Amino acid sequence: MAFLPPWACALVGCISVSLAGAFSLSDLYPPLWNESPGQFSDYRVENGKYVIDPWLYSKRMGMYKILVNKTASYFEKFAPDNEQNFLWGLPLQHGWQYTTGRLVDPSRRTDCGYEYGDRLCISVDSWWADINYFLCALPFLAAVDSGIMGIPSDQVLLLPPPKDQTKFCLNISSCQSSFPKTMKKWNVLYKHLQSPSSSFDDLLKYLWDAHLSSLKDAYKIFEHRLEYYSKPEADFGRDWCVALDYLAAASFPTTFIQVSGFQKGLPPRVLVDGDKAPFISDFTDFQNTVLLGLNLLHQVDNATDSLSLIIWKILMKTQAAKKLALEISEAILAIFNPTFLEMINELK
Repeated sequence: MAFLPPWACALVGCISVSLAGAFSLSDLYPPLWNESPGQFSDYRVENGKYVIDPWLYSKRMGMYKILVNKTASYFEKFAPDNEQNFLWGLPLQHGWQYTTGRLVDPSRRTDCGYEYGDRLCISVDSWWADINYFLCALPFLAAVDSGIMGIPSDQVLLLPPPKDQTKFCLNISSCQSSFPKTMKKWNVLYKHLQSPSSSFDDLLKYLWDAHLSSLKDAYKIFEHRLEYYSKPEADFGRDWCVALDYLAAASFPTTFIQVSGFQKGLPPRVLVDGDKAPFISDFTDFQNTVLLGLNLLHQVDNATDSLSLIIWKILMKTQAAKKLALEISEAILAIFNPTFLEMINELK
């Protein structure tokens, strides 16, 4: 590990970011977290089923909120206040997508998601929203099926989008039928989560296995949606998907603090024609650096026919290697914010 290749150092420098100043966890909650449903009874009931509209931002965020709350007790042995719950990464990413305008209708055929329309509307034509659906509905319904949620598996129904309904599963049985491999992976995670002997590192492996499976299912179905975006935004979407393979190999901890900080380096708006990192004037230096690094990683992955990923996975075989990679990333981040290491150490 003393000889990490330059592209690997670039990667680990991109997978965490600094947090500035003192804060409380509640200051970093996703938008409308407190206003979103926090229990099943907050949703309407029809024919004995909880009916959820995942095409409204607050309703989908409520699914994440229930998931994080219902799994909190299983993470108490790792840290207080549910901070080490690695499922936090899912709602935090959804909040970033909402804040940066990535859930709106990119085709502009409707006013879904726009300020002048229904701001809370999630567009089925949004590539980001469709990918996120598979990282919301599947883990949520698998959690219900596992018994963690405390309700029978046939008591939840998700409403379909206004079009392309057959591309989305809406309940446990349809998700298991359409995406059996991925649903099984989420169920394996929850099974081990409920085991007192499971370690945090082992659970992270199961999480990333399920996460990548959901992502790959969705990407195959919705890649064509990227045509609605500018070339820089479409390229960023593809870069992001490639980067997740590397993050997974390093077992990046998708905890509240790590992900909240990480998102400081992601693009704060949808990219448009003419945006070229590291020269985007309304982005911070770090956002430009992260965007450039993600694109460089994708180019290296393509040029080596993913041999770079194989090498990275070999390097990340041991927990010591993963720990070193995280320490390197923190050291690099200290360059951008000298107080970063001090803050991380206080939170550990």
